[in-house]
Amino acid sequence: MTSPKPAFPLDNAPDQDDKLSSRIPGFHNLPIEERRGIILRAMRMETDAGLNIGGFGDLSAELINVFIENGVGTYSLPLGIATNFTINGEDVLIPMAVEETSVVAAASHGAKMIRAGGGFRTSSTDPIGTGQIQLYPDPGVDFHSLLERERGELLAWANQGQDRLLARGGGARNLSWRFIEPLQSLVIHIDVDTRDAMGANLINTVCERLARNIQQLIPCRMGLRILTNLCDKRIAKAHCKVPKDSLGYGDYSGPDVVERIEKAYLFAAHDIYRAATHNKGVMNGIDPVVIATGNDWRAAEAGAHAYACRNGIYQPMTRWWKNEEGDLEGEIELPMALGTVGGVTTLHPGSKAALRLLGNPCAQRLAEIVVAVGLGQNLSALRALTCEGIQSGHMRLHQGNLELSAGQKP
Repeated sequence: MTSPKPAFPLDNAPDQDDKLSSRIPGFHNLPIEERRGIILRAMRMETDAGLNIGGFGDLSAELINVFIENGVGTYSLPLGIATNFTINGEDVLIPMAVEETSVVAAASHGAKMIRAGGGFRTSSTDPIGTGQIQLYPDPGVDFHSLLERERGELLAWANQGQDRLLARGGGARNLSWRFIEPLQSLVIHIDVDTRDAMGANLINTVCERLARNIQQLIPCRMGLRILTNLCDKRIAKAHCKVPKDSLGYGDYSGPDVVERIEKAYLFAAHDIYRAATHNKGVMNGIDPVVIATGNDWRAAEAGAHAYACRNGIYQPMTRWWKNEEGDLEGEIELPMALGTVGGVTTLHPGSKAALRLLGNPCAQRLAEIVVAVGLGQNLSALRALTCEGIQSGHMRLHQGNLELSAGQKP
């Protein structure tokens, strides 16, 4: 039995029964129920699962009590779908949970411009997170020699009890250390491949258990044992090339817009005040996808901003330049510790539906999608800033908020 074709035409799809296109012209003009119907049919979702894509109901009391303490209810965010995304040749519809006007529209518009150049190209490293074990060695202890000699044994200890993770190809990968002279403190880093889990609880457990073994090896006082959210070995990258002809706007020619965007990037690269707002715009795209998929957006924010100043000065999270043909190229590289199994991603019906909408990606694929959205969001913002100014489009979309607020009683 074949699935019904979407009620609204999807272009660039030779066989609409088999292939999804994220290019849905006029999607924003449709009534909300028609939009939901298109998404459900396009993703072959059953009605029950589809109720969680844009459903208006609350979580159950049981789930609220599992997720947080002192729970009394839920606080809802609008869920939108960003269109036009092509990532590594595959069309993707992007769920975004966010309250800010124009964010979803900007992501969709940025993706549309990038689509003209073939879409996003992404890559990522293995999903390795890092835990820190801090200790204060007794004076005169040759901890370096002890750790070098026992490195293999310490890694084996770290992997004890992790049979399921090891079976999936994960587990502790490396042990390194550094000494902080002003504190007279040794910090041991344990790198763990967490596979499709975000891995915070896993890494914290490994740190606490391994610390007991280390304390038997090195005479010391123990300090903190916890993961770091600067997971700089867990990197996701996205790149795009935007034809200059697709960037023209009003009185601004495509080549002019390319130069203006390049100069706007350079402004952020040389001015920390501009860099902060530049990067907030990048996270405008990243956070809503992280939230919609049930991941820890605060960890994503912390890691991204820390990585932005890894060279000693706060820098833009994206880079834009004019290539030899005069077209615009852009790239983003960020640590992105996300999970597609465990915790909220497994329990929250909305998060499960959002992941299904994305094709049930592995953690690395999800991280690549997320940074691609950040890159597209940034392009859209920079084009608006360098041409009409950011407020024109934003306030046009914000008008509904103003009208609704005017009708509210004080």
